[in-house]
Amino acid sequence: MTEQTVLVTDRAAERIREILASEAPETMLRVSVLGGGCSGFSYDFGFDTSAQDDDLVIARDGAKVLIDPVSLPFLAGSQIDFVDELIGASFKITNPNATASCGCGTSFSI
Repeated sequence: MTEQTVLVTDRAAERIREILASEAPETMLRVSVLGGGCSGFSYDFGFDTSAQDDDLVIARDGAKVLIDPVSLPFLAGSQIDFVDELIGASFKITNPNATASCGCGTSFSI
């Protein structure tokens, strides 16, 4: 699997670098898909200081994103962006695999 499987936008990479600037230099953002949430699955964002052997590691402009092999099929073809809207700022995943999502934007179904 290649980095082309999931795209990290310039805005997302910039925000990841800002968030992780106060963390240890090897810290990366981990994006996972968990069962649960309003629509069946939910996105989970966390920090990790090491990649597992089977993780997809996406490096963009000094920011690194990790995706585990269980979550990757749910995220294939997705775009990870950072949006700053009137209702707040957050990471936003545009997922072509999702058939429905809830209003919060962090839960989806396939």
